[in-house]
Amino acid sequence: MTDTQNHAAAAQTPLVEMKNISISFGGVHAVENASCALYPGEVVGLLGHNGAGKSTLIKILSGAYARDDGKIFIDGEEATIDNPRHAKGYGIETIYQTLALADNVDAAANLYLGRELLTRWGTLDDAAMEAETRKVMNRLNPNFTRFKDPVKQLSGGQRQSVAIARAIHFNARILVMDEPTAALGPAETEQVGQLIHQLKAEGIGIFLISHDIHDVFDLADRVVVMKNGQVVGSAKTGDVSKDEVLGMIILGKCPPGATAGPGASAD
Repeated sequence: MTDTQNHAAAAQTPLVEMKNISISFGGVHAVENASCALYPGEVVGLLGHNGAGKSTLIKILSGAYARDDGKIFIDGEEATIDNPRHAKGYGIETIYQTLALADNVDAAANLYLGRELLTRWGTLDDAAMEAETRKVMNRLNPNFTRFKDPVKQLSGGQRQSVAIARAIHFNARILVMDEPTAALGPAETEQVGQLIHQLKAEGIGIFLISHDIHDVFDLADRVVVMKNGQVVGSAKTGDVSKDEVLGMIILGKCPPGATAGPGASAD
């Protein structure tokens, strides 16, 4: 292969590929034969009603649940993900809707929570942690200035900035964002959108779980729709309308612009 061919092949290798994933709880299929992929610098919106299986599928990727069947590939190589530590080792980070921030401390303390830097005397190296936090926040959100404030005093968009910074500072390449704009106002939603575009530009892949179809169309390159634990289909957001995606969510019907999955209903 030439260098050009090698680069082209690398560009076509997904960051993540989940193949034929299944898991049951008490004999009930929560996810059945589900497959999806995520490429570098891509945002994939994962859609479906409550109970559709999207959160369960993502919890398998993040190591919270052990799958019954199927395989996960990272950069084309089969991955062993049996717990959250394994997932983090592959550069997978999940930012849950609650953000899991420590409200009473500042951005730097949150960034290094559980991974604090120490001085040679064994005390907390607050100066080094703040300096590193300023670097990553400047890269992600140059307008962020409230480094000394407890995060409970920050706006929703600023809190999202801190949660995202914590993930990418420890070399996340694959981000799962669970309802990142829920309960945010228009200005803060726009701020989170800017953060997502910045991450895309750095080649980070993002799974975006959302109930807001408008949000997904604004931010995602592709959608994957689940219903009853199965993948109905996937499509580029430019190839389908919002109404067609709603039809996938509600009826399980795959439109012409989408690639049907095993969960698609017959016409």
